[in-house]
Amino acid sequence: MKDLNDAAFISLFKEAYQKCFGHPLSTALSETESRHLASQIFEVTGLVIGAKSLKNYSIYVTSHVEDRSENPSVATLDTLARYVLDAPYTTEVQRKDNEGSYPWWFQYKSDITLPGHEFRKRKISFPVMRLLAISGIVVFVLICMVLMIRVYQTKSDAYFKEAFRSVNEDVLTRNGWIIKDKDAEWWKKRYQRSGQLTLYTLRGDNWADSANSPVIKNLMLRELTSDCFVAEINLDEFLPLQNWQQAGILLLEDTTLSSKSVRLSIAYNDYFGGYKKPGEIIVQAINSNKNDLSKPEEIAHVPMLTFTPEQAKLVAQNMQRSALKIEKKGNHFRFLYSMGSRENFAFKEALSKDLDIEPKYIGIFALQGFVDKPQPIPAHIKYFSIMDTRCN
Repeated sequence: MKDLNDAAFISLFKEAYQKCFGHPLSTALSETESRHLASQIFEVTGLVIGAKSLKNYSIYVTSHVEDRSENPSVATLDTLARYVLDAPYTTEVQRKDNEGSYPWWFQYKSDITLPGHEFRKRKISFPVMRLLAISGIVVFVLICMVLMIRVYQTKSDAYFKEAFRSVNEDVLTRNGWIIKDKDAEWWKKRYQRSGQLTLYTLRGDNWADSANSPVIKNLMLRELTSDCFVAEINLDEFLPLQNWQQAGILLLEDTTLSSKSVRLSIAYNDYFGGYKKPGEIIVQAINSNKNDLSKPEEIAHVPMLTFTPEQAKLVAQNMQRSALKIEKKGNHFRFLYSMGSRENFAFKEALSKDLDIEPKYIGIFALQGFVDKPQPIPAHIKYFSIMDTRCN
C-alpha cells in the first residue's frame, strides 16, 4: 500500500500529464513526450524538471509495482504542483527567496481527496472540450498568419527576445546561446539580480595586442538568421568609470574572434593624449580594418555624458537605464543609443555607415581590455532582442 505522499505524487503526475496532453496517462512517456512535458512545465512555471526524470516518474506511475519506488524532491513536487495549479511564473532564485517552504505542493497535498480515486474532484482549469476549441481557434489564426505572410512575401517573421527570466545555463543553451571562454568564478555571479543577466567587465578584448591573444570572458553568442535585422540590448545602472570598461553588442563572421567584427558599446574614456579634460561616458563603434584585422578602426565616438568627479551622483542618475541598437540592411548599418533615468528614452543615432562585413553571429559582452587594475564592475542586462527584417 502506498502512503499518502506517494499517492499524492501519483495523482499530481497524472494531472500534470492530462493538463499537458489533454487525455489521461495510460503508458509511460516516450522520449518526445518527456521533452514536451518538460518544456511545457518550464514555459508555465519558469522552473526546470529534466525530461529523463519525467520519463522515470511516468514508468513508476504506470507500472503498478508495489516494491518499486521513486523519491522526487520536495522542490520537484512543488514545481509539478505549480504547473497543475497555474501558479505565478517564477525562477529558482525567486522561489528560494520568497517561497522556500514549497507551499504549492503542500496545498495540493492538503486539498486532494484520498483514498478512493487518483484525481481530486475539482474543476480542471482547462477542460478537454474547451482546450480543443481553443486549439482549433489557434490553428485557424496560425493558418491565416501563414497565408498573409506568403501573400506579402515577407521575411520578417523571425523575432527573438531574451528577457532572462532564468539564467540557468541549460535554459540559456536551449534558447540558442553559445557561452564562450567561460570564467567559472565570475560566471557563477550571473544571478546577481533576479530577472536579469549580470556579466562583468573582465580582463580581455576581441582585438589582440603584442602580448595577448583575443579573448572575451563569458561572451554570449547566438547565430544570426538573416542578413537584415534589428538588434537591441537594454542595461540597468551600467556605469563604467575606468578606461576600456565597456559592455554592448558584438557582430562576428565566426566564433573564433579572428574574423572581421563590429563592436558597439557603452564605454568610459579619459585618455586625451596628455590634455586635461573631464572624463566621458561614450558610445563607441569599432570596425575591423579590412586591410589589417589586427588594427581596428574607431568609426564612432559619441560622448553621452562629460563630467567631473563631483558630478558622479548626477551621472549615475542619468545612467540608470541605457540601451544600444544596431540596424542592418545589407551592408548598411545604423548604430543607435539611449540613456536616462527611466524607461523609453528616445534612441539617438551615433552613426550610419556602409561596412564590408557579413556577420554570422551576434553576441553580448562586457570587458575591460587587457588591464588588471580596475575591479570588474557588473553589467546588468535586462533583455536582448533581435528581429529579422526584409532586405528590400
